[in-house]
Amino acid sequence: MVMPVMLMRKRHIIGKLLKMNAVSEENAVTFNEAGVINPNGFHGFTLHLVKQGILHQCGEKYYLDTTKL
Repeated sequence: MVMPVMLMRKRHIIGKLLKMNAVSEENAVTFNEAGVINPNGFHGFTLHLVKQGILHQCGEKYYLDTTKL
């Protein structure tokens, strides 16, 4: 079961990355650059999104796989 706070976090991250057009490795941004609230919080959940393929990680930068949304 996914907790509501995690769904809110997922929507927040997706919204911020879409606003920055971070949809490819060339456009990847850090959570700080994207304006994600508490960018270092919920690290385990961020890794979960990476494992699901929703996020891709390039060092400290992230971008979305829009086919997984």
